[in-house]
Amino acid sequence: MNAVRRLSIVHTESSCGWGWQEIRVLEESAGLAARGHSVQLLCAPEARIREEARKRGISVTQLPISRKSLRGLFALTGWLKRHRPDVINTHSSTDSWLASLAVRASGQAVPIVRTRHISAPLSTSAFTRWLYAHAASRVVTTGEALRAEVIAATGASPRRVESVPTGVDLSRFLPGDRVAARAGLDLPAAAFLVGIVATLRSWKGHAYLVEALAQLADPDIRLVIVGDGPGWGPLHEQIARLGIAESVVFAGNQADPVPWFQSLDLFTLPSYANEGVPQAVQQAMACGLPVVTTPVGAITEIVADGKTGLFVAPRDAKALSATIARLKPDRALRERLGHAAREHALAHFSRETMLDRMEAVFADAASPAGAA
Repeated sequence: MNAVRRLSIVHTESSCGWGWQEIRVLEESAGLAARGHSVQLLCAPEARIREEARKRGISVTQLPISRKSLRGLFALTGWLKRHRPDVINTHSSTDSWLASLAVRASGQAVPIVRTRHISAPLSTSAFTRWLYAHAASRVVTTGEALRAEVIAATGASPRRVESVPTGVDLSRFLPGDRVAARAGLDLPAAAFLVGIVATLRSWKGHAYLVEALAQLADPDIRLVIVGDGPGWGPLHEQIARLGIAESVVFAGNQADPVPWFQSLDLFTLPSYANEGVPQAVQQAMACGLPVVTTPVGAITEIVADGKTGLFVAPRDAKALSATIARLKPDRALRERLGHAAREHALAHFSRETMLDRMEAVFADAASPAGAA
């Protein structure tokens, strides 16, 4: 653990959803706990992250913090009066507000690190500026573009805002035997598999990918959709309306997405909003896949157009269709992009690098100088 002292770190998460944000919270928690830090998660009793944390051996306390309410504020304030962590790391808007107010109500001078995972527009109101520029000791974003947005919108001091992209376990996410992966997942051996691994939310662009598949009208192509979420119903309706149900595989949520990545010929993430540095793109690159995505959020910080992947315009099914059609017959181009993507991942996406940097952020926030 180098020279960093053992810290008591508390993560708060008000989200009841399940996606890459929640997974990062758990990966970071497990990684720092393995380094000897005391790590605990505070979340709502109905949140899926609660059970997932327990599966990973992470200490969890359930509090009614899924909504901004006096009940949640009193519960968090009471918890803080009984405990004195070195640092609190908040992750969503609701728990960030509750934690900021609870710290003051409890009389505990606990520094707050606010992690902002997505690139949704930030309010420039006085309340939001207070939350980021004053209530939080440090702000962490998942990309440099998000860091710039936070500084511009909230007036937070640049020295207190740091970009720490999510790390990838490069010993797990790596190229594999495509034939064996398909056989193990009961996927068609001879098809050209285009895949997306993402929560089914509108801004991830699934609808444009489905439309692109319909435009291709290529019986050799299958679309593999890994993930679940609120977009499940609309996507099924769209696929039925377009008459392409036989060309789409819905895999649902997968505890281990690695074999799904390894089974693909091509990975896509046509997001049009709210992206930081998408973990699924990082993981696909680590698996040596050619990637087709959009220049949204901080994606441009990890994908170099024409070198480690290809960009298409957001919400443009025609461009997406044309790019897939270009890549399908060009195996040499796919292999060149996939190899470059893997090399970039090895050089820049280490999970240990993420843990090193977050450990340093927490230690700095918890130090006597960190409050200055």
